[in-house]
Amino acid sequence: MKYVSYWHDTAPAFAGAMQGPVDGHYDVAIIGGGFTGLGAARQLAKAGAKVVVLEAERVGWGASGRNGGHLNNGLAHSYLAAKAELGKERAIALYKALDDSIDTLEALIAEEGIDCNFRRAGKLKLASKPQHFETIARNFEAVNAEVDADTDLLRANELKDEVGAPFFGAMLSKKSAMMHMGRYVVGLADAASRHGATIFEHAAVTDHRRTGGRHELMTARGNVTADQVLVATGAYTPSAFGYFRRRIIAVGSFIIATRPLTAAEVQSTMPGNRTCVTSKNIGNYFRLSPDNRLIFGGRARFSATSDQRSDARSGAILKASLAEIFPQLANVEIDYCWGGLVDVTKDRYPRAGYQDGVWYAMGYSGHGAQLATHLGMIIADSILDRPDRNPLKGLDWPAVPGHFGKPWFLPLVGMYYKMLDRIQ
Repeated sequence: MKYVSYWHDTAPAFAGAMQGPVDGHYDVAIIGGGFTGLGAARQLAKAGAKVVVLEAERVGWGASGRNGGHLNNGLAHSYLAAKAELGKERAIALYKALDDSIDTLEALIAEEGIDCNFRRAGKLKLASKPQHFETIARNFEAVNAEVDADTDLLRANELKDEVGAPFFGAMLSKKSAMMHMGRYVVGLADAASRHGATIFEHAAVTDHRRTGGRHELMTARGNVTADQVLVATGAYTPSAFGYFRRRIIAVGSFIIATRPLTAAEVQSTMPGNRTCVTSKNIGNYFRLSPDNRLIFGGRARFSATSDQRSDARSGAILKASLAEIFPQLANVEIDYCWGGLVDVTKDRYPRAGYQDGVWYAMGYSGHGAQLATHLGMIIADSILDRPDRNPLKGLDWPAVPGHFGKPWFLPLVGMYYKMLDRIQ
């Protein structure tokens, strides 16, 4: 078993990173070389801006390379809950932004010729209990009538051609997609570089100063100055940006990948070949990889630590969950086990805009794979003084009480959600 991300291990290396010292003055400096930062860098560079990306490790190192590979349209929340919390207009705008994000990815991949196995697969929200199906059905009725007719409601007997496990029905979101996340992020970095962006890897930002209208960003390899700064670091936000660290909760997300399944195993497990997520609070998500591995993830443990020891403990929990859902794969070999940090907000809605003199986009709360590139491009357009398309503009973002960067309260949150899963 390899304790590395399957996406990292099966993607080519990015060959366009700048060597030598980090220096120079730029129109825009972007902190973070994931989907958000690279999407913004490409958009800015195409418009003629002089842009630099400062990545602490290598492109796609953070959440962009440590996710389940789902590109799910619509809201992670219940649409009904979003309407109640945000109002109908904002809820629809957010829903449509996630729909648009899939279109953005599809168009960008085609335009740049990125080989990343992009495919419109559809997503199933699977009911783990009978009462969960009732909730899913109510949400479906509102979604289908008000914002997304490209959805369907499947009863339990209609799932036999979709997934080889007993569930009580599902909502199908037909616009959802999947891709190889590692190949995509390298292709996106190549595209940004080709359009003129300067990308430094292994250039962690250690400090930030602002004098007059100019920013200075310090790294161990040297400093850069810039007229504008975009913080696109999510759960990996450096301590120099305390405003965001008080509002972002870094939560571990853990994933395993089986060996390639045989045709018979695929047919008995995932005949529909869609992205799937279960309805429990501490649920699971799964899909097939391009080489027919089952990629199976979830919040196995409520931890803000991701290293080999933590990932191994979480992997054992995930393997037990996989065997519970798919007993036919109970003894299948696990080839990959990895984890990473997800940037979660208190209300699980993302945030993007301008604050404390810098631009930002983060807080995707497990729904960033599809939205991040799109939102990075939207913020880039704002920097370029193009029409404002930010669906999150003006959304209040209070700090998490007692939180200053290390989420000491995660075990309590985990206990609470486990209790809900037992009684609901």
